[in-house]
Amino acid sequence: MAYRIGAAPRSKDQEQPILEAALLSIIPGRKEEFEASFIQASAIIAGMRGYLGHELRACVEDDHKYLLLVHWESLEDHTVGFRESSAYQEWKSLLHHYYDPFPVVEHFHPNLLPGTKRNDKEEGSPPSQ
Repeated sequence: MAYRIGAAPRSKDQEQPILEAALLSIIPGRKEEFEASFIQASAIIAGMRGYLGHELRACVEDDHKYLLLVHWESLEDHTVGFRESSAYQEWKSLLHHYYDPFPVVEHFHPNLLPGTKRNDKEEGSPPSQ
């Protein structure tokens, strides 16, 4: 069980929001197609129960790599609610043929270090202590 610094631990029966993370390696020469397909696929995932938001970030060092981050209310909202839905089949048909190799998807607990999120107004400065 994960504990958040400065907060009481959650009991096992309380749902915790989770972060899904996947490093996506796109077949060379297909990144523009992938990005267009991802825009379509974003509407699919955004309509799912438990969905809280997502980001797709392009890698600075390798323009065929992306980091996908999806926030879910619970692990089951992703692994059961989304992955076992017909919407996932549409997501899969839009995106899975771009990956080489197929990504490893992992899930993470909420941020353990409160107060470390950067303020947009202070871009470039370290987080306050």
